[in-house]
Amino acid sequence: MPLAVCATPIGNLEDVTLRVLRELAEADLVLCEDTRHTRKLLERHGVRARLVSYHRHNEAQRTGELLPRLQAGERVALVSDSGLPAIQDPGARLVAAALEAGVPVTVLPGPSAVETALVASGLVAERYQFLGYLPRGERALSALAEELSAWPWAAVAFESPQRLGRSLRVLAGVIPERPAAVCRELTKRFEEVGRGSVAELAERFGEEVKGEVTLVLGPGPADASPGDEEPAAVAAVAELVAAGVARRQAADVVARLTGVPRNRLYRGSL
Repeated sequence: MPLAVCATPIGNLEDVTLRVLRELAEADLVLCEDTRHTRKLLERHGVRARLVSYHRHNEAQRTGELLPRLQAGERVALVSDSGLPAIQDPGARLVAAALEAGVPVTVLPGPSAVETALVASGLVAERYQFLGYLPRGERALSALAEELSAWPWAAVAFESPQRLGRSLRVLAGVIPERPAAVCRELTKRFEEVGRGSVAELAERFGEEVKGEVTLVLGPGPADASPGDEEPAAVAAVAELVAAGVARRQAADVVARLTGVPRNRLYRGSL
């Protein structure tokens, strides 16, 4: 039997597919991040199942224990607390081990906070980048914002409600006018989608908020991709460095004069 990777609701317990419910009911074993959380979902739909914890603290041990059982033909389903396992949640290790051992893996799709937030934000573009959780460090987050300033498409990220205000302030220091949306408690009773520029949202969400948060950054300026002026700007940085100016300072000066993102100038002149 294949390992069944099952998507579960990101909030509203009715957002689960019939196929997932059937798989959970028929599985010999259901692996879940928090057995209490998954039990609520199963009880809501009248499903009985044998639940076993599978989270980031026991993932390695559990994978070693479960692989022989999968190879022996046991029917195992894998869920996370919300959404699809292995995407910012435990599961990737087990999926990789199962495939390596020749055990088939099937994925039962369902709700996704990423796509839900992207559509709800109204900032859908031809493509988007998923960033996972935003960096905790201010310097790393600023560097990411610099990189995103040259990204002409939408970007989606998860963030802790405790860090949201601080992260928005850091982003606003680099890309203040970028259109964005803070999507909180998606599909739940108190769902909220706050839209505006990054600077506006930094003011609106300055205090700690509650619930799960997905942040969407809209497409950047149409001219954010490399243009004809970038090679000349990179050459100017290199000339300043050759004349004895620190590389970062040279990149700062040329970025202000040309509008080419500082990080691109810095990397391009190495």
